[in-house]
Amino acid sequence: MTTTDADAVRLVLEGDAEAFKILVDRYYDRCLRLATHLLGAGGDAEDAVQDALLRAYRHLGAYQERDKFSAWLFRIVVNQCRTLGARRRGVQALHERAWIEQGDGEPAEEHPADREATREELQRALSRLDADQREAVVLKFAEDMTYDEMAAVTGVGVSALKMRVQRACKRLRAMLTETNHV
Repeated sequence: MTTTDADAVRLVLEGDAEAFKILVDRYYDRCLRLATHLLGAGGDAEDAVQDALLRAYRHLGAYQERDKFSAWLFRIVVNQCRTLGARRRGVQALHERAWIEQGDGEPAEEHPADREATREELQRALSRLDADQREAVVLKFAEDMTYDEMAAVTGVGVSALKMRVQRACKRLRAMLTETNHV
């Protein structure tokens, strides 16, 4: 039988520190992927996740069961990434996501041999976005979060997040189009 997040939290709060391993095993990879998208590959992302997990453990009593545990934990990871200065760092490529669109709204088609070049261009373009726009794009498209989930993670309103994603996509399209026409 699978232990739910709420059950694992309850066990930890009752003194079973080993139960936190259930949550770490369940969410570590997603937290690391999120941190990597925000900070770039390397030690900073791993450090952010380790610090976030430590903070989550220490503040587990503040977790409210009405919240989704993953959103609560991702909020801690995002805040830790902000603290580590994600503003000008490189960002892991988001691969072929729907937000890299052509003017007609269809995903851009690319030959498999061009994927690495596309990843590098995308990485450069993402690193040029403002941190708040980059964060919104990563949460929306790399983590497939809804706007409500994004709001829970970031503490920013849904309408502001929609605007950030829209502006980021517009700017990314312009940067990538500019790169491809040079």
